[in-house]
Amino acid sequence: MEDIKNILSEIESSDFDKASDEEKKSAVRERPSTTFFKDGLRRLSKNPLALISFVLIVLVTLAAVIIPFVWPYSYDAMLGNVPGKSMDMSYNNLAPFEYSRSEQLRMDQGEQVFPHIFGTDASGRDYFIRVIYGTRISLTVGFFASLIVLIIGLIVGSVSGYFGGKVDLFVMRIVDIIYSLPDMLMVILLSAVLKESLGLWIQGTVLESIGSNMISLFLVFGLLYWVSMARLIRGQILALKEQEYVLAARVAGAKGSWIIRKHLIPNCMSVIFISVALQIPSAIFTESYLSFIGLGVNAPMPSLGSLCSDALNGISSYPYRLVIPALVISVIVLSLNLFGDGLRDAFDPKLQK
Repeated sequence: MEDIKNILSEIESSDFDKASDEEKKSAVRERPSTTFFKDGLRRLSKNPLALISFVLIVLVTLAAVIIPFVWPYSYDAMLGNVPGKSMDMSYNNLAPFEYSRSEQLRMDQGEQVFPHIFGTDASGRDYFIRVIYGTRISLTVGFFASLIVLIIGLIVGSVSGYFGGKVDLFVMRIVDIIYSLPDMLMVILLSAVLKESLGLWIQGTVLESIGSNMISLFLVFGLLYWVSMARLIRGQILALKEQEYVLAARVAGAKGSWIIRKHLIPNCMSVIFISVALQIPSAIFTESYLSFIGLGVNAPMPSLGSLCSDALNGISSYPYRLVIPALVISVIVLSLNLFGDGLRDAFDPKLQK
C-alpha cells in the first residue's frame, strides 16, 4: 500500500493534459454505443452476397404475392374451354409469346390480347401464372413448415434442456428414435397415409379448400423435422442455465417457465434466427420433391415440383417447361441458403473475431 502511495506521489499533474472538447467528441465518434443486434446487422451489411440473396428473396416473394392479383389469366383456366363449344386444341401447347388462332382473330378485330409470356401447358393454361402460383405454394409451405418446426422444437428443446434429468433423458431418446428413421421413406409413407385419411376428415370443412396434401405436408414437418431444432435449443439452454443471472432468478423465486421465456430463449434468438433461415430452403426442397412424385399439393393447384413432373411428358418438344420451374427452385433455395450463411456469419458469437 505504501509503494502505491509513493508511486502516485511521484506522478505530477503536469504530466497529463486535459482532453479538449474536440478530442472528447472524437472519442465518442470512435466508440458509439451499440448492441448485439446492431453489431450483427452492421456485419451483415458488409456481406454483399447475403444482401443480394435477401433482395432476390424479397423480389420473388413480392412477385408471388402481387402478380396473381393483376394477371389477366387464372392458374386453372383452360383457355380452350369455351362454354357451349368444343375445346379448341390450338390453345394448347403454345410457345412463349405465341397466340392461338382464336386469339389472332380477336386481335384482328381490334381486341387487345395479353401475351402468354411462357406459353401454355398441355391443357391450355397460362404457364407464367402457374409458375407464379407454384412459387407462392413453395414459399408458403417453406415458411409455415419452418414456423411449425420452430414452435415444436423451441418448446421441447427448452423444456428438456432446462429441467434435465429424467425429462431430458426421455425427450432425447424420442429424438434418437426419430433420427434413426430414414427421412425420405418416412416422409413418403406419412404423406401417402395422411393424404387418404385427411381427405375424409376435412371433407365439408374450411380446411377442404387448403387440400389434404397441403395439410399432410405440415403434419409431416411437425412430426419429423423438429428434432434438429430441439437438439440445437437444448444445447443452448444447457450452456445458459448455469449463468449467474439464471441462478439469481431462481433465488428470487422465479418459476422455470418464466426463466425460460424471459432469460433463456431471448439469449438464444440469434441461433434461432439462423436455424430457421436454413430450415426454410430444406422445407421448400422437400415440398418440391413430394410434389414431383405426386404427393404434394392437390391438382389443379400448381407447385414447382409438380410443374417439373408434368413437363417431363413433353421435354423433347418443350424443354423450357422443365427449365423454368427448376431454375426458380434453384434461385429460391440458393438465395435462402446464402442468406442463412450470412446470418450465421454475422450473428454467431463463435465466429466473431
